[in-house]
Amino acid sequence: MLVDSNLHREHLLPSEKAFAYKMKLEAMSRQGYRSDLTSNQVGRKLETADIIAEQTVESKTQIRRYIRLTKLIPDILKMVDEQRIAFSVGVELSYLTECKQQDLLEAIELEDKTLSLSQAIQMKKLSQAGKLDSETISKIISEEKPNQREKISFQYDVLSKYFPKNFTPQDIYKRLLKLAQDDYRRKQRNREER
Repeated sequence: MLVDSNLHREHLLPSEKAFAYKMKLEAMSRQGYRSDLTSNQVGRKLETADIIAEQTVESKTQIRRYIRLTKLIPDILKMVDEQRIAFSVGVELSYLTECKQQDLLEAIELEDKTLSLSQAIQMKKLSQAGKLDSETISKIISEEKPNQREKISFQYDVLSKYFPKNFTPQDIYKRLLKLAQDDYRRKQRNREER
């Protein structure tokens, strides 16, 4: 009952939900909860996660994902709570051993970077294959992610007046790139001549 009342609170951290679902799952298992009694005669036997899902707004898959978070070391779980690490990334990282999670935490703090889902999945696969070490973790962490690259954008309306009317945005891009390359080469030649 205590767990149920906590789960109905309005703002729960992912870690609070994770431990609440885990406690509920363990309590139902300890009570010898007969989940087969809740299914119809011909229907499938319900798992405990199914029963919890019926009592909440979460799917059984989501409940299992929350429970996975309880496998994270406290500092990484805190990063999930603070949204410095995405929930889905935290779930993937929960498959790493505590030792590898500690190596990861050190790399995150050293590099001052966050993890993408694809990086977390890559680490999980390497860990399961026995090929994840602290050097590999650091290498993965230090990779530049597409969303971390600087981007320059221009308004087409602003630039189009400087180009022929039949130029598409791609044509303008190509011309600007060529002008920048030509300017760079000209500066290089001037330096070499001096």
